[in-house]
Amino acid sequence: MKYIITLLTFLFFACAITAQVKSNHGNKFEQLEHVLPDPTPYRGVDGAPGPDYWQQRCDYKIDATLDTENQRLSGTETITYHNQSPHTLGYLWLQLDENQHVGHNDMHHFNGSNVEQVMDERALYMLEQWKDLTEYGHNIEAITDATGKPLKYTINQSMMKVDLPKKLLPGETFSFNVKWNYKLVNRIKGPWGRGGYEYFEKDGNYIFTISQWYPRLCVYSDVTGWQNKQFTGRGEFALTFGNFEVKMTLPDDYMIASTGECQNYDKMLTKEQLARWNKAQTATEPVEMVTLDEAKKNESSRSKKLKTWHYKAENVRDFAWGASRKFVWDAVPHYNENGKKAMCMSYYGKEAYPIYSRYSTRAVAHTLKTYSQYSIPYPYPVAISVEASSGMEYPMICFNFGRAEEDGTYTEGNKLGAIGVIIHEVGHNYFPMIINSDERQWSWMDEGLNTFIQTLAQAEFDNNWNLRRGPAHTIVPYMKSNPDQLEPIMTNSDNIVEFGSNAYAKPAAGLNILRETIMGRELFDAAFKEYCQRWAFKHPTPADFFRTMEDASGVDLDWFWRGWFYEIEPVDISLDSIAWLKVDMDNNPQPKEITNTNKAEEPFQDISKIRNREAGMQFAVEADPDLVDFYTTYKPWETSDSVLTSKTTLYAEAFSTQEKEEKFGKKNYYELRFTNKGGMVMPIILEWSFADGTKEIERIPAEIWRKNENAVTKTFVKDKTVQSIKLDPYRETADIDEKNNTKPMPTVPKLFQVYKKNKEEQVKNPMQRAKLKP
Repeated sequence: MKYIITLLTFLFFACAITAQVKSNHGNKFEQLEHVLPDPTPYRGVDGAPGPDYWQQRCDYKIDATLDTENQRLSGTETITYHNQSPHTLGYLWLQLDENQHVGHNDMHHFNGSNVEQVMDERALYMLEQWKDLTEYGHNIEAITDATGKPLKYTINQSMMKVDLPKKLLPGETFSFNVKWNYKLVNRIKGPWGRGGYEYFEKDGNYIFTISQWYPRLCVYSDVTGWQNKQFTGRGEFALTFGNFEVKMTLPDDYMIASTGECQNYDKMLTKEQLARWNKAQTATEPVEMVTLDEAKKNESSRSKKLKTWHYKAENVRDFAWGASRKFVWDAVPHYNENGKKAMCMSYYGKEAYPIYSRYSTRAVAHTLKTYSQYSIPYPYPVAISVEASSGMEYPMICFNFGRAEEDGTYTEGNKLGAIGVIIHEVGHNYFPMIINSDERQWSWMDEGLNTFIQTLAQAEFDNNWNLRRGPAHTIVPYMKSNPDQLEPIMTNSDNIVEFGSNAYAKPAAGLNILRETIMGRELFDAAFKEYCQRWAFKHPTPADFFRTMEDASGVDLDWFWRGWFYEIEPVDISLDSIAWLKVDMDNNPQPKEITNTNKAEEPFQDISKIRNREAGMQFAVEADPDLVDFYTTYKPWETSDSVLTSKTTLYAEAFSTQEKEEKFGKKNYYELRFTNKGGMVMPIILEWSFADGTKEIERIPAEIWRKNENAVTKTFVKDKTVQSIKLDPYRETADIDEKNNTKPMPTVPKLFQVYKKNKEEQVKNPMQRAKLKP
């Protein structure tokens, strides 16, 4: 027992000592060199691609058949892989994303679950849904080389390794064939999925969204090698750029929306539809190729005749398409700043007509216009919005929601929700379809950046839009959460607890804070655009983004990346006290003398000096007599002139009353004390409200915390009397506690005295001057 008490006592005092010596100067303003990966010849220290940057390329030729009656997709594809890396490869990794619906795979078993006091039937079913997932996933029928010879392959859940018949050297290409099929999922009522179908019982029709549908190459990069991390449904995709030629065969009463440009509209469309399409090329408002009446009529068609659509897409990382008898189809051109045309198009059923016919295609064009301002001119020939009761993005095409009520009416929420999701999903053409980050690893690099630009596009669409993400104050509820529910933005996609808040909202809010509060719009916009231009059609990493933003702006942001992206501390700056002071006009400080005396002491002989002498070291002043002067041998501690006296007369020179009145009569001194209760440092933004009814906003950079991260006192000089002071008046720093952002003002100022300067003199004992030896 005595031992335990002694141990506890020791631990108590050890903790007390540790607490006592804790510095107010932490590491919040230290640089991130030890956190970020080292620059390489492939990725520069400035955040730009290095002189030896490389990336792979993969081209596809795909023939697909959609069995609409049995909801099954089959296909054959020829894949040509270009090894543009400096490495020799022995195998290739492909993604089989449809295998997320295979019940025995890990993703259906690695999440915790519990039984609530009250459960509905579906919630109970979801505890064992995996047992019914036996008919889904890719069926690989054959993999052969260009001559038809079978290739060895191994399937590991959602990944497939194909062994090469010989090593693939740098600069070489390899072509092979894959034949496959799979059953589509009912993504509304069945196992959830980004691709699959929705069935409309009233008219017996389907909307098919064909995505993540073909076996496709994983990224091989200088950062991760093969990115073959399993697809679990959360962290999305890492994909290689290439060219696609795709043919889709299905009933001839289906309309198709697809990545790329159709090569055979002249065979797929009626003469009237083709004429409308040609008219749309120069239209100034959306033109309907398929009208609402035609779409309604087509819902009753049940053609058995097949036709094959033919599409091509260049320099894209993926390919997706949608198909339905229900589609209305409209289009209008958009011209980027270089004069290049992109056809903005929408496909939607009658359920979405009231909203989509009015807003969808116009929202697509608006998105291209605004995103191009902040990134790069839209490079592709097509941008499509498909209403499919979902929200998912692919190159040149996205699937969204936005249906009206059965009577054709809609709420403002329905309208804004539809426009918002269209802007967001079309915006993904930039992040990550063009600025091609690794979604499997870092969801925030596409979702967060895209959400941020989305809010700018929404504001330009309607400045009165009540944004739910983006502005700093929108992230406050999340930042107030229990720390157990928070994790750094720099968290792997599959490990995020609050996905929407962490991958979308917090990064977007952080970029908003940078743009509006820390950097300013001009510096931020130029740096962000530089990042987009540097990494368009390449594979950026977080470090490339962080470094580029600093390199292109000249602003040190390491403190911000550390606090906002690598840590979870919230912002809570408290205004603790306000002191109001004025110069005392009636009284002058009385002179006072202070005398200081200092006696020279013999220098301490440290161990290095002793050992230098013992080692027989040759000293320059002993070897060269010309280096010797009086001070070489002078020992003031042994002489009578070793005392130095300084005498200071304080407040020796006073102001006259008139001088004080002229210089300080209107001056009000406000001494404010702030504490950093949240932990995350931020600029201090003050709203001064004066007695005459005017206001002033004053901004103090975050670097005010660099010498003391916990508390700071600063005095402000104002020519007018202050009535109130408020911290963060526009709610732009994500401060989680606004109650401590104000403090009652003193009613009477404290007076202090002022003088011109101190008078100081030093009295030195006689000292012999140094003399050079002749």
